[in-house]
Order: sequence, then structure tokens, then C-alpha cells
Amino acid sequence: MPSAPRSAPPAAAAHGPARWRLSVAPMMDWTDRHCRYFHRLITRHARLYTEMVTTGALLHGDVARHLDFHAEEHPVALQLGGSEPADLAHGARLAERWGYDEVNLNCGCPSERVQRGAFGACLMNEAPLVARCVAAMREATRLPVTVKHRIGLGRSESYGFVRDFVGTVAEAGCSVFIVHARNAWLEGLSPKENREVPPLRYEVVRQLKQDFPALTLVVNGGVGDATQIAGHLATLDGVMVGRAAYHDPWSMAGWDARFFGDPAAQVLAPDRDAVEAAMVGHMLRQQAAGVPWSHVARHMLGLWNGTPGARRWRQVWSDHRLKGRDPREVGRLAREARLQGRAVAAAAEDSPTG
Repeated sequence: MPSAPRSAPPAAAAHGPARWRLSVAPMMDWTDRHCRYFHRLITRHARLYTEMVTTGALLHGDVARHLDFHAEEHPVALQLGGSEPADLAHGARLAERWGYDEVNLNCGCPSERVQRGAFGACLMNEAPLVARCVAAMREATRLPVTVKHRIGLGRSESYGFVRDFVGTVAEAGCSVFIVHARNAWLEGLSPKENREVPPLRYEVVRQLKQDFPALTLVVNGGVGDATQIAGHLATLDGVMVGRAAYHDPWSMAGWDARFFGDPAAQVLAPDRDAVEAAMVGHMLRQQAAGVPWSHVARHMLGLWNGTPGARRWRQVWSDHRLKGRDPREVGRLAREARLQGRAVAAAAEDSPTG
């Protein structure tokens, strides 16, 4: 267990409410430390979030396995799942000890497993309890304590429900709310369907900002391209991008220059070959520590999306028959496959159509 915080975020990182200007969402089974390392190679300033870590895992499991991260990941936030104030306070203390930049409470996950644990989205029905949790966490740490939640539960579209939830939790000292602009339907939908079926209602988040102008309001849900991000930033404090960032990671390459105003971003902008090479280096280091390189490579399969040869490249990196090979060799094979695919596409474009 680290005895002191890890290295600080980059000096150019935003301060105050602007820290939440643009972020990548916590996503179970996706945003592990290897995914976050990959994303940080593409954007220096976007805030990154861990997968949800339950308080039970921190009380009874391998703490280091759940909390270790790379210093390069800053700014990085730990998302906790739980409903017992004392347990969440313990998690918040650990977050500070490990060197995270924020601790976030999950009040938005609709999965049945989370419901059985009486946390996640069902906590929106218990705003006073969430307020006690937030108060306990704030007492335990100097880190910002934030809440991620939905705009409602079930098929009710009552604005008063989410307004009162935010108001109650804000009274406990929470000033940053990350709002997934969909209801959570706790019955009849899978977690995947809950990310797609309930309608998006961004106007609810905008109304929250009007009613609580002193709070930092970050919108999440269905946001993909830079034009959508810019549109939301015109009225809200921040945008959190989820699946679009994971499946099309290169869409983040322009974020630092456009949304953080980093003058060095244009000059120091990464290219995909360099990012891939850095990931191969990361795979080698992780392999030496006993982590199969395939656990790392799975997160970068979208790197070349939208370019000729991308499908062939993905096929090489995801070929289970190559898992015993050196990742440098696999990288060479993937590059050759991608270039072959690009050549085939170019030849098809040049051929007469008759």
C-alpha cells in the first residue's frame, strides 16, 4: 500500500469546476488501469474514471489489485459502489492514500447485482441516505467527493424527483453531479438496454443547471462526436463520454487542443503508430509482471477504426492463437496486415468500375 500520494496531475490540468470539463466514463470490465493508460496516451487532460469498485471489495478483497494505477493516468478518479456511510468513508480514505484525484459515488448503475447490494441507481430513492454517505466521505478525505446518477427511476419522468435528489445531496456538501440523462429502469431491462432504451432527456440536465447554478453539472449519456460535446459545453459545465470513447478512441485525439485550449497539443499531438508502439511497451512491462499481454491489447482494438486495413489489424491483435507470442512480433504482424488491407483498399479505389 502506498504511504504517500502518487505523482500530481500534469501542470496544465484544469482547476476548479473546469476540472470536469471533459471526462471518460467509468465502465465495468472496460476502464481498468490498462484501458486508462491507453486513453492517457491520446488525451493528456481528460479526466479518467475507474470501473466501479465496491466497498465490500475494499473491505474484504485485494485492495492493491483494485486500487493500483499508473502515475501517468492523472487526473484519475475512483468510483465507489456502496450504501453504508462508514464503508464509503473507508473507501474515500483509501482513495486519498492511493493518490486519486477524486472519489465518486455511483448512484446510477441499474444492474440486478448492484440492486441486491442496495446501491447504484436504487439509491436515488433514498436521497437522505446518499447525503449521509457524502457527508461521511467528505469528512474522511480532502478529495472532491462527487456523485454520478440518473435523471429518474422507472418510467416516471417527474423532474421534481431528480431536482429534490440533487438538492438534498448538495446540502451535504456535494458540488459536482455527473448526470446520465436517462432514467434507470430497475425492472425488465438489462444494464446494456438501460444504456440505450430509456430516452435521453438532456433538457433535464440543463434545467438542473438553471435551478442549481452554483453546482458543477456534467452531462453523460449518448454523447459521441466533438460537435455534440461542444454543444453541451455551451450550457453545462462538463461532458462525460462513455462507449464512444472506448470504441473510437482516436476521437479523443483532438480534445486537448479544442476543449482544454492546450497550445502544446497541436505540436505534441500523438499519432496512432506512436500510441500503438507505446502500448506494446506497456504490454512487455505488464507481461514481465505476470499479466498476459492480451489483457492489455483488448482495450486498443478500436485504435485504427475508420481507416483502411483496420479490420485486418484487429484480427491479428485478437487472434487467440498468437497469445503465446512476443507482443512485439504480434505488433509487426498486425502492422503488416493493416498495410496489406490499406493496399487492397487503394487498389479497389483505383480500379475501373466499368
